[in-house]
Amino acid sequence: MPVRENTAQLLRVVRLETGLSQEKLAKLSGVDRTFISGVERNRRNITLDTLEKLLTALGAETGGFLSRLSEMETQSSASTKSRAC
Repeated sequence: MPVRENTAQLLRVVRLETGLSQEKLAKLSGVDRTFISGVERNRRNITLDTLEKLLTALGAETGGFLSRLSEMETQSSASTKSRAC
């Protein structure tokens, strides 16, 4: 999966893990709910600044998020390679 798709998927997972709705996250972060929805559905690009706002509102550390994202990328890459064999 491309980085953008994995970022979208992981952002949604982290939001759900914290028990926040998109609306509550929007209020806490100052980011429009429709934008958050678009990012989570992989319809919108997210800047690092906006990602940081969302992660701060979620109480998630940027480094931890990026580590999880890296793990997803590694798993995705390994899965793609095994299918090619």
